[in-house]
Amino acid sequence: MIGVFDSGLGGLTVLRALVARFPHLEFVYLGDHAHVPYGNRPSDEVVELTRRSVEALYKRGAKLVLLGCNTATAVAARRLQRVWLPHANWPGHNILGIVAPTVEAATQTPWAVTTPQYPQKYMTDIIAVFGTTRTVTSGVFHEEIRKRCPRMRVVQQASAGLAGAIEDEAPEAELDALVREAVDGILTQTDGEQPYRAILGCTHFPLVEHLFRRHLAPSTRILSQPEVVANSLEDYLERKPHYTDCANPGGLTLLTTGDADEISARARVFWPDVPAFEPTKT
Repeated sequence: MIGVFDSGLGGLTVLRALVARFPHLEFVYLGDHAHVPYGNRPSDEVVELTRRSVEALYKRGAKLVLLGCNTATAVAARRLQRVWLPHANWPGHNILGIVAPTVEAATQTPWAVTTPQYPQKYMTDIIAVFGTTRTVTSGVFHEEIRKRCPRMRVVQQASAGLAGAIEDEAPEAELDALVREAVDGILTQTDGEQPYRAILGCTHFPLVEHLFRRHLAPSTRILSQPEVVANSLEDYLERKPHYTDCANPGGLTLLTTGDADEISARARVFWPDVPAFEPTKT
């Protein structure tokens, strides 16, 4: 069983891609809707909430948990992987985030390579990062990309209202205006030069990828996390096949710490035929 965690609903875009890519695997998703949003919480609190949810998924039988949330990944993943998990009583379990595969795709460099290599150390391309305020201010994409490609220019733009507008099913004209504003913010920073790659660094944003495509140059490659994460997980499971041992092949369970009926209704924005959520506690 593989667990997927998000503070809210955006991780469903990643889960949906994983279920389509791995129909033979069993997945369990946990949304911590009782404490969403994470973006305005102190870092220590984000770490603790994420840890509790990861452990809840372990107790459900997941040996591998993917943090399908950029905020949780940026703030908590490293501390949980390096500080908590080695001393926790969960041998054979692991935690993955969604920043690492995104950085790998953006830089064409394996995550384990943290010093500049040829030809990456000579690349001078512009990479745009679109995300929530917390993800952008964490600096995680800027830091990790520049480790591998120090001459690349990483330009970030927070779009504070876009994720909420997507979740509230705002009219396309309103969504289009928010995307155009975000793209204009990038182009202002680059003096009009179009980015070589654009990272949609929020799991809500794949739902409006067509609008980013409309406002970015045709030459800009858009990196959408669901596809990137599915590709990365496929490679990971080929190297670690013991995580694919499932008691219930093709099973899917959705859990929420919030109101299950309300969350099930709101989730249809992300996945029209999504199964119903079940209530749980962490």
